[in-house]
Amino acid sequence: MSGQSIAQRLHDEILNGDLAPGTRLRQEEIAERFGSSRLPVRDALRRLEADGLVTIVSNSGAWVSKLNYQECNDAYEVRERLEPLLLSQSLSGLSNEHLDQLDELCSQMESCGDVETFLRLDREFHLLSYAGVESGMVRDIVLKLWNTTQHYRRAFVELNGLSKGGTTHLQHRLFVDALRRKDVGEAQSVLVSHIKRTRKSLEEHPAIFE
Repeated sequence: MSGQSIAQRLHDEILNGDLAPGTRLRQEEIAERFGSSRLPVRDALRRLEADGLVTIVSNSGAWVSKLNYQECNDAYEVRERLEPLLLSQSLSGLSNEHLDQLDELCSQMESCGDVETFLRLDREFHLLSYAGVESGMVRDIVLKLWNTTQHYRRAFVELNGLSKGGTTHLQHRLFVDALRRKDVGEAQSVLVSHIKRTRKSLEEHPAIFE
């Protein structure tokens, strides 16, 4: 199995919560599991480190990336500033088809009954809103921040419960409405409020970071 294939499998397992933050990733165990040599495993871990999902410590090993409270708070504050910029870059490139897909994702999230499906749909929704930008530094940083905060987004959803997600769903609908009207200022305002709400909720539960 190639390094890229191993990286994709581990990528999915980390984002799905199968590999929790702080989990030790031993090259020999991964190689045995996927029936490969250690060389493609090392390549996979380097790819995941670049994506913000793995932390490699020289002469020590690799772990699923874990944030302490301050690191997570910083990540969300950076997102509050960078994602509105990325959205402004993306808006002109969003087609009616993109907007229709965003509406459909809203409907799917509103009827969703489990956390993991909601997280997958929510991630697809927000990253789709940046589909008007194919590449660039801001996009790369935002994607990395989404990866490193995935576990904490899961914690937020579990804390608040899907049945109490009325505010989240309303913000999603307001966001899409602003995009349809090409009102970048309003879309940015909704987006910042949306990200900040998660950050403030996590602030109230420091045990998540222990």
